[in-house]
Amino acid sequence: MKKLFGIVAGVAVSVALMTGCGGNNNTAETKENTAETAAASAENADGDLKIAIVTSPSGVDDGSFNQDNYNGILKFIESHPGATVTPVREETGDPAAVIQAVADIVADYNVIVCPGFQFSGIGTIATDNPDVDFILVDTNPTDSEGNDIECDNIYAMTFKEQEGGFFAGMAAALESESKKVAVVTGIAYPSNVNYQYGFESGVNYANEKYDTGVEIVEIPSYAGVDVTNKNVGGNYVGSFADEATGKVVGKALIDEGCDILFVAAGGSGNGVFTAAKEAGNVKVVGCDVDQYDDGANGSDNIILTSVLKVMSMNVEKQLNAIADGSFQGANALLGADSDSVGYVTEEGRQSMSEDTVKKMDEAYELVKDGTIVPAANFNGIEPEDFPGLK
Repeated sequence: MKKLFGIVAGVAVSVALMTGCGGNNNTAETKENTAETAAASAENADGDLKIAIVTSPSGVDDGSFNQDNYNGILKFIESHPGATVTPVREETGDPAAVIQAVADIVADYNVIVCPGFQFSGIGTIATDNPDVDFILVDTNPTDSEGNDIECDNIYAMTFKEQEGGFFAGMAAALESESKKVAVVTGIAYPSNVNYQYGFESGVNYANEKYDTGVEIVEIPSYAGVDVTNKNVGGNYVGSFADEATGKVVGKALIDEGCDILFVAAGGSGNGVFTAAKEAGNVKVVGCDVDQYDDGANGSDNIILTSVLKVMSMNVEKQLNAIADGSFQGANALLGADSDSVGYVTEEGRQSMSEDTVKKMDEAYELVKDGTIVPAANFNGIEPEDFPGLK
């Protein structure tokens, strides 16, 4: 299992390096195409997939969530060189604007990849355009009244972020010297609350099983409110694209004594990384992808490990299914049991002790077989009381 995580992370990093090069339609540009230029780029040979990826509000070069989805498309194109991809960036993050951005280009592509909870409302567009296939990441499609639906032309993948958060919490608790840790997230969408609750579950598990005695620090002024208007606590930046506030939140937690921060905040997380680097004695757990390169701080590195949501592999898999005619719409929930959630253990890409890795690997098998079930936003389980805690 560790070998798989290393391979996945390595592929993500290798492809990510390619996205910095210009000169063709398959790489991210600093200024991404608008919907109008995206439509103009749709010309392609018959039979080859014309793919768009719509991101909001950060682009495909965010070094995290969006980029990993984009990397899956690039990996597909490596084996299907006739296919093309056009990144389309919707900058506001407003759900209505996001759906409009998809509607503006839907007639010009065979496949549209939509990463993010804010894209849930594409159900109506998909129903009206049955010849276009959609890959929806981090949410299920909804109808006009907000109810979950299934569509023949949408493969919606959601992930058990609580499992990734659990491993982040374990790593933080097992490695903390100050005995104070925290999670910093972007917006209290279900995926982010899952990370938060999973993190708290992981810290509680380490405290219970290994007597780590670690405190989870929350600053009330940054508490999150989820989609049901419930106060879920935590430390929320309020945006996925606000580095300045991310740095403020990160510094406030460091000032409270935290020496390890789990960062699940998209582009806002860059500010948290900056605060950790300036502090000089703080480690960070990366999120979604291997963020070791982002942790470079002179001759040192602030990354403890990164928890992985293996989106690139699953995006590539669905593109292959579209290409070979085996694609089927579904609302799929992916986790450790399908190797779609994990953490980096590759030597040189993390700084955990061998003992910590051993304990996490043991817990991984228990998560995989269902013995440990971390708390999540809507699974009815609390971080203080979940299957496998005692």
